[in-house]
Amino acid sequence: MRVQQLLEHHGIAVNPFAEEDAQSDPVFKERCRDAAYHPVWDKVYGDPAEPSTSIVFGEKGAGKTAMRMQMTGRIALYNSQSHSGRLFVIQYDDFNPFLDHFADRLSVRKQREPARVLAEWMLWDHMDAILSLGVTSLVDRLLGVTQPGGSTANQINETKLKTLDRQQKRDLLLLAACYDNSTGESALARWKRLRRKLGFFTLLNGWELWLGFAVTIAVVATILYQREWSWLSTVWPYLVAVAGWVPWLARCVKWQLAAHRIVKNVRVLKPSTGLLRRILMRFPPRELDNQPLPENQRTDDRYELLTKFQGVLRSLGCDGVIVLVDRVDEPHLITGSVERMRALVWPLLDNKFLKQPGFGLKMLLPAELVAYMEKEDRDFYQRARLDKQNMIPSLEWSGESLYDLANARVKSCGSHADVTTGRSPKLRDLVDDSISDQRLIDSFRSLRVPRHLFKFLYRVLVAHCHAHTDENPVWKVGPETFEATLAVYRRDQDAADRGLQVG
Repeated sequence: MRVQQLLEHHGIAVNPFAEEDAQSDPVFKERCRDAAYHPVWDKVYGDPAEPSTSIVFGEKGAGKTAMRMQMTGRIALYNSQSHSGRLFVIQYDDFNPFLDHFADRLSVRKQREPARVLAEWMLWDHMDAILSLGVTSLVDRLLGVTQPGGSTANQINETKLKTLDRQQKRDLLLLAACYDNSTGESALARWKRLRRKLGFFTLLNGWELWLGFAVTIAVVATILYQREWSWLSTVWPYLVAVAGWVPWLARCVKWQLAAHRIVKNVRVLKPSTGLLRRILMRFPPRELDNQPLPENQRTDDRYELLTKFQGVLRSLGCDGVIVLVDRVDEPHLITGSVERMRALVWPLLDNKFLKQPGFGLKMLLPAELVAYMEKEDRDFYQRARLDKQNMIPSLEWSGESLYDLANARVKSCGSHADVTTGRSPKLRDLVDDSISDQRLIDSFRSLRVPRHLFKFLYRVLVAHCHAHTDENPVWKVGPETFEATLAVYRRDQDAADRGLQVG
């Protein structure tokens, strides 16, 4: 007997439990993303009109990634319904590129030990990474890139570009110079396209270069007009020509040094010093007077640049920024090590950073970090102020909520024919009546998280179909198969948990 045969008999078009990871689960993404939410959803998601920070701890398979995807979907819906006050979403869930660039800046000795690499990671490195993701996503959309980076929730109304004043245009171009991390075209060509898109004209810029050319041409013209070829054997024509280039050379040196400092201290990216210097020299000198640049290893400049980024977004119709932090246990430098996760995550836990106006972090973190947090000293709690961060210490699922979740998935997988008749399949349709609802709920409670629930239900369906033939099908899972599969699965689950604890 085939599993698909069993499902089709009950009006279920696709297997609701075939996938275990929300990131690659078509049933979740296409059918039931908005069908079932965790009971703490409201506290985590909050009010989109007032972005806030939430910190959630959950074990593997508890649904952290699913919750992140649900938040992205709800924000996209909110943005589509709101003409003002939209949210700009930054998905900070792929740390590998940033960690790779960061590690390359360190000595070879430190690169050999991931723990020593992560010990160097600071809050300003997180801020640089977040600014890079946000600025690149924004520039992609302003330039009409075919496949823009970032969340699909980020829809920018280009007609509002006219509302940007010259200072905001300069701010966006300055942010793009430092943080635009697109690889689709050269940094200079992309920056020029953005400058033209914004209408940021710099006709009087580069007078030092024209002065150098003018003085050189004047010296050559004077020698040709006077026909004093003997002057070429003296020093003064060369000194005058060089003197004309001194302002331009001084400006080159100034911005070459500034570009070098930026490249050195923005450790999560790998910009080119030469290209960055050429871009910075295209700004009129007065436009960059007293402007913050990430030239030092400190947060002060990054806070100012983040404020500028929020100001540009606000003029473009996005009143808030939401940063979704997830999958901190997956980077290759971490490989599940709780100590390394702690080194990566702890710098983010700074109340000044987490409580900025119009800015919210949704941090979806592994449950193993809770034990480390409980061991921290008073200074850590004073800096993090976790009492203000909407913290969920455990993303737990009750048996009843898991039953509702399984039922929602089965219902969402109903075939078109069943939808037209108004009848939706239920989980109970697949299970023999001798197995009570309470027994199902108690069994699901012992599985703890959705991932284990889906794995178990998939095994149950396969075991049931293996026990019957196509000629003599049985359309409901019996109690013997259910209990035997549950016992084997729980034994395997306990063995896997012990293995993780030992590791």
